[in-house]
Amino acid sequence: MKYTYNYLVVFFIIIALSSTLKAQPVTRTVTDQMGRKVTLLNNPRRLVALAPSITEVIFALKQEDRLKGVTRFSDFPAQAANLPKVGSYVHLDLEKIVALKPDLCIAIKDGNPKEVIDRLESLNIPVYAVDPRNLEAVMETMLEIGGLLNADKKANFLVQGMRSRVQLVQSLVAKADHRPRVFFQIGISPIVSVGTQTFIHELIVLAGGQNILESKTPYPRLSKEQVIALSPEIIIITSMARGEIFEHVKKQWQSWPTLPAARNQRIFLVDSNLFDRPTPRIVDGLELLGRLIHPEIFKEAE
Repeated sequence: MKYTYNYLVVFFIIIALSSTLKAQPVTRTVTDQMGRKVTLLNNPRRLVALAPSITEVIFALKQEDRLKGVTRFSDFPAQAANLPKVGSYVHLDLEKIVALKPDLCIAIKDGNPKEVIDRLESLNIPVYAVDPRNLEAVMETMLEIGGLLNADKKANFLVQGMRSRVQLVQSLVAKADHRPRVFFQIGISPIVSVGTQTFIHELIVLAGGQNILESKTPYPRLSKEQVIALSPEIIIITSMARGEIFEHVKKQWQSWPTLPAARNQRIFLVDSNLFDRPTPRIVDGLELLGRLIHPEIFKEAE
């Protein structure tokens, strides 16, 4: 009888300890892309994405049910527009973020104000920061976010698909015997293009083109005369502006017949979101550039 009593006591102690352990949130400590140690829940359920690109990645990973807040210009996919907004990624609304009670915020280095991130962490809200600087880093970021959300399998599947598509573009443009000179315009007034330290420069090169601006300045400004003097064979125009302004800029360049791009009708308008955001859609941008720069090769492949 004594042994039975002792056994029951031990049994109930084990049950009580198990219940206590289950009630305690399990955390882990990871290192983000800024080299910061971040302690977060093993399975965070309430996310706030502090940039449109982060929102896109979370949707791509099929983890959107965790999203409780996004920034103002999170417009892809369409469902993102229905989520609570926490300001723009450069002007975050701290009070709105805190009110959503996130157990994890995912931030981006370029744009998110450091003082807001510091304030969130002082309120015991973990913030994981990413800093993708090139196409490979975009894919690594997707794998990291997948790891944070226990969506490793989906992240690996997506990244493998992206790598295969990049390799296909590279294999196609390797057949080209000429790399056309490309002027990529991202700003209208003033005229702004892209230097070598940008996503878009990398995409132009991977797509078999030559960026006419081999500038270390990420986003150099030019005059119309400077662009004409550079004699681009292809002009690609993108902007956050929409509608008629695109067509107006295109017509302005077409009015200069001395431009090879105008003479050969190779001035194109493209969706800025395919090139501005470090998301899976950046590979869509690469494929589009490949078709615009080397249409004959891509048409034959199709």
